[in-house]
Amino acid sequence: MGGLSSIGVPGLIIILVIVLILFGPKKLPEIGGAVGKTFSEFKRSTKGLMDDDDEEPAVKKEEKKSENI
Repeated sequence: MGGLSSIGVPGLIIILVIVLILFGPKKLPEIGGAVGKTFSEFKRSTKGLMDDDDEEPAVKKEEKKSENI
């Protein structure tokens, strides 16, 4: 159960052929665009969450400084 890393190139080719058969060549650009937008939105969201986590300790330090004054 190695996840996606265990699929390999032959597995990806089989998946692409199945998708091509199911949706046809006319729908593939639309599907690809939708998948790309989804991944970019996911990446942007996770980057925003990571940035929020990085800022949190700085805010806590500032709060402690203001309490000590």
